[in-house]
Amino acid sequence: MTVPNRPFRWDLVRHDRLGGLLEGRPEHDPPYLPELIECAAKVLARSANGDLHFVGRSADSLHDLLAGALARTSHRDRLHLLPFSHRFEEPLQPAEIRQLRVNLEGLGVTPYGLARRRRPVVFADLVYGGATFTHLYGLLRDWIGDERESWEVIRLKLRFLGITSREKTGPHTRRWWQEASWTGDLPRRSVVGVSVEPWVWSYLGNEQHKITPSFRRALWSDEAVSVPRRDEKALRALAQAVTLVDRGRGREVREALARRVAAEPAFAEPWLRSLALELRRG
Repeated sequence: MTVPNRPFRWDLVRHDRLGGLLEGRPEHDPPYLPELIECAAKVLARSANGDLHFVGRSADSLHDLLAGALARTSHRDRLHLLPFSHRFEEPLQPAEIRQLRVNLEGLGVTPYGLARRRRPVVFADLVYGGATFTHLYGLLRDWIGDERESWEVIRLKLRFLGITSREKTGPHTRRWWQEASWTGDLPRRSVVGVSVEPWVWSYLGNEQHKITPSFRRALWSDEAVSVPRRDEKALRALAQAVTLVDRGRGREVREALARRVAAEPAFAEPWLRSLALELRRG
């Protein structure tokens, strides 16, 4: 019997579960905090009042910052981590597809649930060429077909939010979603982007230490990933993540998020105005 499998990650909102794991470690200012706040605000504003699923590990810092900021709001249960990494490799084997579907089911993402949910599900990730989104979309599309759920209903519930490296814009600038043919199957509003400075993108995507290993196909069914990592790099990443959650809880970051979402076009919508007020009140 196939059972769900995912990398272990501590509940950072509830510090009591960490025990004395980080005792003696000095607190450091998280790198690029102003840029993370700006990006997190845009991600939140462009989520269409949906449930955010941060795909892979690259955007973990955005998840952690928002987890702290939203901890006392009506959106506290809207943030999720979706461990998944897959690039252009050999075709998946039936056992791998079965394991992936069970893993997604354990995270509450299924064709049955997608067809019957009210709010959209928003997949957010750092994007270069869009390979991870392409594979995730293909997996979901095939699964929906196998389960005979209504694609015409589900396509209105899906949203893909790509965080890209900022570049100069012009008439010949190509966006990642223009290179992916599958994006044409979704409403245009369902594929959106947020850009960050190149050095911030590179730090999050290539340089930053992460708490969990990259969840590639070789690990999808490996139970060893469910054991907490306690190596130096993982603990350093854990300490930084805890700091981000704590900063998110603070008034300064919450008010900064509220100011920045107020500058987004979506602020005209009641849900975002209400959330900004909740952030200010804490």
